[in-house]
Amino acid sequence: MLKQSLRGLLKLIYRVEVKGMAHYHNAGERVLIVANHTSFLDPLLMWLFFPDDITFAINTQIFKRWWIQPFLRFSQVFPMDPTHPMSLKNLIHHLQTNTKTVIFPEGRITVTGGLMKIYDGTGMVADKSEAAILPVRINGGQYTHFSRLHKIVRLRLFPKITITILPHTRIDAPHDLRGKVRRKFSGHILADIMSDMMFATSNYQQTIFAGLLEARAIHGGKHTVAEDMERSPLSYDVLITRTIAIGNAIATITAPHENVGVFLPNSTKTLCVVLGLQLHGRVPAMMNYSIGSAGMISACQTAQVKTVLSSRRFTEAGKFEDEALALSQQVTLVYLEDLAENISGFDKALAFIHAKSAGFWYPKRAVSADHPAVVLFTSGSEGTPKGVVLSHTNILANHKQISARISFNPQDVVLNFLPMFHSFGFTVGTLLPVLNGMTTFFYPTPLHFTVIPEMAYETNATILFGTNTFLAAYGKKAHAYDFYKMRYVVAGAEKLQESTRALWADKFGIRILEGYGATETAPVTAVNTPMDCKAGTVGRLMPDMGYELEAIPGINDAGQLHVNGPNIMLGYLLHDNPGVLIPPESIYGKGWYDTGDIVHVDEDGFISIRGRSKRFAKVSGEMVSLTAVEQLAAHAWPLALHAAISVADSKKGEQVVLLTTQKLASISQLIAASPGTAAILLPKKIVLVDAIPVMATGKINYPAVTELASSHLK
Repeated sequence: MLKQSLRGLLKLIYRVEVKGMAHYHNAGERVLIVANHTSFLDPLLMWLFFPDDITFAINTQIFKRWWIQPFLRFSQVFPMDPTHPMSLKNLIHHLQTNTKTVIFPEGRITVTGGLMKIYDGTGMVADKSEAAILPVRINGGQYTHFSRLHKIVRLRLFPKITITILPHTRIDAPHDLRGKVRRKFSGHILADIMSDMMFATSNYQQTIFAGLLEARAIHGGKHTVAEDMERSPLSYDVLITRTIAIGNAIATITAPHENVGVFLPNSTKTLCVVLGLQLHGRVPAMMNYSIGSAGMISACQTAQVKTVLSSRRFTEAGKFEDEALALSQQVTLVYLEDLAENISGFDKALAFIHAKSAGFWYPKRAVSADHPAVVLFTSGSEGTPKGVVLSHTNILANHKQISARISFNPQDVVLNFLPMFHSFGFTVGTLLPVLNGMTTFFYPTPLHFTVIPEMAYETNATILFGTNTFLAAYGKKAHAYDFYKMRYVVAGAEKLQESTRALWADKFGIRILEGYGATETAPVTAVNTPMDCKAGTVGRLMPDMGYELEAIPGINDAGQLHVNGPNIMLGYLLHDNPGVLIPPESIYGKGWYDTGDIVHVDEDGFISIRGRSKRFAKVSGEMVSLTAVEQLAAHAWPLALHAAISVADSKKGEQVVLLTTQKLASISQLIAASPGTAAILLPKKIVLVDAIPVMATGKINYPAVTELASSHLK
């Protein structure tokens, strides 16, 4: 009767919903139930809403506390210390009697809002007892006053709590593993099971605007989420109101499902424009203004863009008047200042009312989650830029994949200087914080190497995303205390140099987390995390992503990487077939994306990039990585910039040419810096240049490098 009464009470006040109970019954008799730990309510919830008289394995310190004693007579409790071998051995014997036992592998209630450390001992228990592992996700408890997230998230009296039970699985450790190695392996598998569970039970199959409304419901309408150089912070309520107002105005001059160009800087206004377009089923096509008017016109033709939104203030301040004039002769160029004049006081009041009631009317108007959300254009660092079409699901899935591995919280501030036409700047720098309760601070350019560290200090930034080129420049210019608040610094887009890693570690005490991605994967494919990091690699694949390595003749310990998953793009828009979506497909089937990168994957799943498939030279029949040549140069001359290319050679097929900004560089110096280097890895020629051409994103512009080399080799 007590159990029924408590169950009814919690179901009433917390609207407790249990999903997947069939998985519980299908797991069998010997089951280890593993759950994330959100609050002190978790054991009570599982005792009340699970049908059997299950056993709870709880920490001995918790077991001894006075307030837990009255509850012990109502359930079977197995006190244990996850760090004590005998305690684990007893739990294994207990499970072997065919019982259902609940354990929280984190060993403590979360103080971050995400998963914390997963103890290897729990994995060993599952392995040794041969029990089925039943993953259970508890969501909502972290927002109650029974959690340990006071002053971190907005706590509420009665948030909805959901308990999701996933299909059971098992740890299948190789028979030859023994002792600590087997224990570590089992713990590693369990950690993956838990992070996969966090992703699988997240709500990513919705639109971005629906995700915005969900974030407001969680964090509150007055919570600040965006700010720019005008220093006028936007709360969720203000952001949604402005989004609706500008979206309604844009809807009058565009058609449903139309690709609309966005020629605007990093700012809160641009954020409102992007969200306003998506609100009405239009698709923002982000113009890369660093490639000039010809490149933007080509992009408009590829994506069949008829209308481009811009700002007179932006074009004047950025000296883009000529580009705007050239664009206006090909498409309809609409300035936000003109649109704003047509938004009346009544329109603003109506937008305010609609913002307050958006949760009621928006779902009826929403497009499908698989509808295109944005068109981003590839950098074209090795060829003609293509339009990459990402859906709402693609983007939100990537957000949930990241948050399943790395904990963020509403106290975090992202300093976003990467332009929104860059996939990292758009998806991770802009939308990830906005849809997860963090604050994103927009800075208009990454090229102000002295100013950006100051902005990090002034805004109390805790998260920074950048390329090696930019991070190296900031590290040299910054004061040692500028990044005092920084929790995560993530590098991507190009190889993180050891000199940059050492600079940040020595000067700021910050470990840079290297990641890897592509616009086509929305964009994060793999990343090192605070709990799972291996220097020299780009981390492990995101949850729910599969991969295959295509064998490449001449390369034995690596292959060309093909990936699939929910974050893979809808498809390409190609210049020779404008407006026609070409879905991703590789030799492994439809939905697979061929990254074109040659990688090595170790036994723990960490990925090491060996180079682009197009960035290998065939010298005397042997495959030589141009990236490896650049690494040799970076080791020899860490303060200079380098780029390696291949040119035709009548005797050896191809030869490697190294361009460098290092004065008086020579091949003998390369050999001296890396003794024992194979002769085939040494460049045939070294060309000294004043600067290496780079793009606005910091990546090396290899077509321009090739032209520069040609002019020197003539």
